[in-house]
Amino acid sequence: MDSGIECTLSKFANDTKLCGVVDTLEGRDVIQRDLDRLERLGEEWIESSPQEKDLGVLIDEKLNMSRQCALAAQKANPVLGCIKRGVTSRLREVILPLYSALVRPHLEYCVQLWGPQYKKDMELLEQVQRRAMKMIRGLEHLSCEDRLRELGLFSLEKRRLRGDLIAAYQYLKGPTGKLERDCLSGSVVTGQGVMGLS
Repeated sequence: MDSGIECTLSKFANDTKLCGVVDTLEGRDVIQRDLDRLERLGEEWIESSPQEKDLGVLIDEKLNMSRQCALAAQKANPVLGCIKRGVTSRLREVILPLYSALVRPHLEYCVQLWGPQYKKDMELLEQVQRRAMKMIRGLEHLSCEDRLRELGLFSLEKRRLRGDLIAAYQYLKGPTGKLERDCLSGSVVTGQGVMGLS
């Protein structure tokens, strides 16, 4: 949209403002050319699409994130396979940093936006982490929960919850950097019921 525009554009949602200095005839002509370009752009229709990928996140028309969950697992699994084939050591000191640096980012990128809504999607993501933890020597006989505990890790679901709580706190804290007392009055609905905050 900005190609060929010489003036300053300010955009928010579907609102576009064109700004420029008009102290000469040339300045006036520049603004008029830009206005004409914007008017022509307004006549072009954007095609409807059942899904769109924006900043690496796949969003469909119903805001169902199942395809994004599958895409995240699809990206993470081959990386995990490369680690399994390419790294001979199965020590936790080797596998855990590789998993944390190369695999988990695929499972958590922008997850506050697309977090899984369905159990099957959560399971799909947790499967990748379970596969990685099974690679570590000496933990094969432990259950998934015990493996995570032994490694000092949390399930991806708990990590998402923690990330959501941190994001909510930062939102409530606002630009002042101080958490206002009145934002905590009332009650909060949690997974276990209603919790009073007075």
